[in-house]
Amino acid sequence: MPTSKFWPVVSYGSKLGHGLAVNFGCIVASMTSEHSTNPPSSVLSETQSCLHAESDLPIQQILSLEKAQRMAEFFGVLGDPNRWRILSALALQSMRVRDLAEAVEMTDSAVSHQLRILRTMRLVRYVKQGRNVIYCLKDQHIFNLYREASEHLDEPDDLNPDD
Repeated sequence: MPTSKFWPVVSYGSKLGHGLAVNFGCIVASMTSEHSTNPPSSVLSETQSCLHAESDLPIQQILSLEKAQRMAEFFGVLGDPNRWRILSALALQSMRVRDLAEAVEMTDSAVSHQLRILRTMRLVRYVKQGRNVIYCLKDQHIFNLYREASEHLDEPDDLNPDD
């Protein structure tokens, strides 16, 4: 009786080594033997071009439930367009709340409220310079996250003709 097998997408030329985290999915193929451990060659040839991650750290396992929950909360905070506008302004330069509010066309108190949330999730940080409080992105990871999301959204929609 045929069974379904699941394989993470693997790219042997990639630095990533395990494609499950990149594709957030897997390949399903119908097999006639439950004992087969290797995907059919057609699965590999069709999926090798799917990966293009540039990470030096291989993904070794599926996320734990706890880490998945933390990531969901982290990305949930990014579900607000005003927070993305604040992050985009801070990706350009560090700013005081007043300057940031003017740049994103929000009130000082609304920007302060959003910054508090962004600070709680470690997306931004601040530095005191005398009486001024200057906000900036927390670190290079946050800048890269912003840049990658922005570049991804700027890609043409027709990259995958099968969709």
